[in-house]
Amino acid sequence: MNDQTSFDTATRVAAGDDGTTYDRVSITLHWLTAVLVIVLFAMAVTWDYFPRETRQGLESIHVSLGMLLAAVIVLRLAWRWMPGHQVPSAAVGWVKNASKGVHYLLYLLLVAQVALGFGWRWAQGHSVGFFGLFGIPGPYGQLDKATRHLFHDFHEKIGWAIVILAAGHAAAALYHHYALKDRVLGRMLPLARRSERGW
Repeated sequence: MNDQTSFDTATRVAAGDDGTTYDRVSITLHWLTAVLVIVLFAMAVTWDYFPRETRQGLESIHVSLGMLLAAVIVLRLAWRWMPGHQVPSAAVGWVKNASKGVHYLLYLLLVAQVALGFGWRWAQGHSVGFFGLFGIPGPYGQLDKATRHLFHDFHEKIGWAIVILAAGHAAAALYHHYALKDRVLGRMLPLARRSERGW
């Protein structure tokens, strides 16, 4: 066993990966992504019902959480591409290919959504701030109204696409767990493994 292989094995052991489930880091980043997407989406579709001052506060938090989501996505991709952290699919044949396609599409949409969020904020002439601690200034100044609306429209549509696709993804996992009784859900949700023991 060479040094690289030993390191890869050590990182898998340290992360708690037994070879049949996702490691703790992958699970944590997965559910952190899910929570952030749900919170960000909920804020975006409800802040119009609040007074202007409250809405501005929610928008500020939305931007900060969006920056956090960007960091989580970068960590997820880095961890996923690190040698030794790829987990074989529990599915086979076309199901395996479809599952991979959904994952890649979700990653693509998440990256596009974060990029559009940054771009829209900069197009408004603002920096992308993180809870008032610091801000990332844009590479350009405030853009014209039509361009700002374009950023907004794409950001909104991709947000809906992510939520719809993620809902289908979750429904499929629940179907595997309760109908097919396989380990697809248990590989990413440790609590679901308890019910698998009786199968």
